[in-house]
Amino acid sequence: MMKATQLNAKSVSAKLLERLCDYDEVVIVMHDNPDPDAIATGWGLKVLIDETIAMPTRVIGGGAIVRAENRHMVNLLQPPIELVDEFDFDDRAAAILVDCSIGASNHVLTRQGVQPFAIIDHHISDDQNTETPFVDIRVQVAASASIIASYLREQDIPPGAKLATAMLYAIRTETCAYESHYSSLDRLILPWLMEYAEPELLVEIHNAPLQRTYYGDLLLALQNTFLYDDVALCFLPRADGVEIVGEVADLLVRCESVGRVMCGAVIGDDLLVSARTQFAEDNAAEMIQTTLQGLGGAGGHAHRAGGKIPNVGESASAVEKVSNLLRDRWLDVCGVDRKRGTRLIAKREIIQNLDL
Repeated sequence: MMKATQLNAKSVSAKLLERLCDYDEVVIVMHDNPDPDAIATGWGLKVLIDETIAMPTRVIGGGAIVRAENRHMVNLLQPPIELVDEFDFDDRAAAILVDCSIGASNHVLTRQGVQPFAIIDHHISDDQNTETPFVDIRVQVAASASIIASYLREQDIPPGAKLATAMLYAIRTETCAYESHYSSLDRLILPWLMEYAEPELLVEIHNAPLQRTYYGDLLLALQNTFLYDDVALCFLPRADGVEIVGEVADLLVRCESVGRVMCGAVIGDDLLVSARTQFAEDNAAEMIQTTLQGLGGAGGHAHRAGGKIPNVGESASAVEKVSNLLRDRWLDVCGVDRKRGTRLIAKREIIQNLDL
């Protein structure tokens, strides 16, 4: 075990590691359905702890790895993460929440009423005012992985090829779809990670194989997209893959003359929602929270956010009722008065193509 005095005492990472020495083990908690940033952040933090204070450490998250590229990344890089439904937290274990806010409903700590020892994140939240002993929330940074990479760099710990690749991919995914500009920290970390990463693995992850059902979901999503001035709305009464919700939102926000997007789909009994906005004055996280108020949980970034309404049910009438309510609320949040939309793809085109 590395003594605390051997650490870079002036660094943020040293302060975290010194405080962890009061515990017997560490449990790093990712949000449910962890994305590349959560995975790379949790993995990087485990490497930091393993290489310094050598304390028993686990990285856990709920749900499943849903997006094709994310599953492919996990299969290729084999990060040391565990997906669990619930977890027994010991009093001598330090719980560290990464890439997620304490107030969010999509992680095991909230569901089990466990107060984290530390929060490391880049999302917009009110966690700066929490009584959590260690808080490092930097909303200006593109990815939580950049923060943990800076910890490794502070302690002169090379990330290795696979972790560096995961961190680079995490930063790439967090800066897509008009999400974020690179901060000075990101610009410092990127060339450092590129010294260790494998470009071939990055390309392979980006071009992950897609299941055939994905294309059916994509077709139905585009056919069910309506435009209201500069707002695009898409609701699917049923979809096979969770990834379609965020990917369609990313695709629609690139459409000419579209500035704000909300996409939703029923997966199982839940309605999942993703929102995007290009406007600097917007806050997608606040907009989606207002839209889902009283219905479900939500969170995210200034220009990209998501949420879930649990237990919507399978009946078409129930799904339609919730979808209509979300449409009206989202349009109100966006300041759009008209309630009748125009199809992104005209119905006559859809019908004509069926005859080909």
